[in-house]
Amino acid sequence: MNTPFEWLIGMRYVRGAGGRGFLSFISVVSMLGLAIGVAVLIVVLSVMNGFARELQTRILSVIAHAEIEAIDGRMGDWQRVQAQALRMPGVLAAAPYIGTQALLLHGQRSAGSAIRGVLPAAERRTVGIADRIQGGSIDALSAGSYRIVLGDALAVQLDAHVGDSVVLVAPIADETPAGPQPRMRRFVVSGLFHSGMYEYDSALAMINLTDAARLYRMGQTVTGVRLALRDPLQAPHLVYQLAIDLGGGFDVSDWTRSHANFFSSIQTTKSILFTILLLVVAVAAFNIISALVMVVKDKRADIAIVRTLGAAPASVLAVFSIQGAVIGLAGTALGAGLGLLLYGGSLLILAFISRGMGMGDAKLMMLAGAWFGWKGTLFVLGAGAMQGTLIILPLLLFKVKIDLPEAVKREREELTKELADDPLAKDAEGLGQLPLAFGPFLSLAILECLIFGRDLRDAFFAWMGPVL
Repeated sequence: MNTPFEWLIGMRYVRGAGGRGFLSFISVVSMLGLAIGVAVLIVVLSVMNGFARELQTRILSVIAHAEIEAIDGRMGDWQRVQAQALRMPGVLAAAPYIGTQALLLHGQRSAGSAIRGVLPAAERRTVGIADRIQGGSIDALSAGSYRIVLGDALAVQLDAHVGDSVVLVAPIADETPAGPQPRMRRFVVSGLFHSGMYEYDSALAMINLTDAARLYRMGQTVTGVRLALRDPLQAPHLVYQLAIDLGGGFDVSDWTRSHANFFSSIQTTKSILFTILLLVVAVAAFNIISALVMVVKDKRADIAIVRTLGAAPASVLAVFSIQGAVIGLAGTALGAGLGLLLYGGSLLILAFISRGMGMGDAKLMMLAGAWFGWKGTLFVLGAGAMQGTLIILPLLLFKVKIDLPEAVKREREELTKELADDPLAKDAEGLGQLPLAFGPFLSLAILECLIFGRDLRDAFFAWMGPVL
């Protein structure tokens, strides 16, 4: 199988053959520039993806994927809502809850807190907070036990530990002969949870659903039903469809709406960084353009030869296009490998930095959670490969189409002038010293023979004709 001559010449230029070490160096530098740009782009996007993924994991360990609530805050037929939700495809679990607020007292300390009344078994299936409880279990929140699970930051504010008693003061009052008195109840701390989100760790406490209903006079009603879904990204659609199926009259919310500012800011930052770093890759691609322009300038004689021998302008352009495409694709592939290497070693590097600087895990959440997303990485590689290969288009605007007679004439005139200016050749008598000038013409003839298989004698005398 014959290999096209465009491929052979293009690969020969990539390797910098023929003693052109400088052109080979330019090709390597251009390739490395593109590789570094692609690697940095992969690492940065992996860090941003890891941050978003870690943030999503921590948030969803505390809140449900979606919630459906009664408009007045009292859902009496929550069993029907729960059953209807469980019949929907994509819904894994549904749990009733009571959401309210209270003031917690322990000794001389106090702190406001969001109170969540839950059913332990249903809560375990709905959110992952049960797996983050320390020094206890969510199953200890049995009906009538009046036990409470605090966020670890909230426990620090109250100076409370597992086994201590805290007083819960509800924002409702009982009428007594002495006047209205707030409803209070003593609870025993049965565990502490750590979600990694200070927003929840410092302001959330959980009690049993029955205890919450009795304390807040909810009777058989609840605030709403929380849902766990197979695909969290489908939460807005599924919870809205559930409300429609139930006939309306409900408030719906999901995790994407309750924390929209977090994720919109992350997406905006990621888009800006991607655009900026893609410009860095573009700069590296322009380096390849400059290298190709230098190659075209240097190879004017070669272009004249192949055009004289019948090569079409498209074939000449294909030679340099192959060179640019190979450099671009090789740089993109090298950048992908370097990016994967940096991604794989990022955790070890960050662990060393955090240990040396005494930084906590929370401060390194964005970096330590680096996540290699295949879709995003393939997009990066596609963008890098596109820029690395499409940079050959400016060659269409460059003067690759050389005027053949003029080019050959100019090349021969330059060589003849060099010969005439050579003191050895100028002072030579006869043809005895003429072989000293054969070198340039012989090199051109040999190049023509190697590429096109032309007879060496015919090629040599064709080039030496004007001199002889």
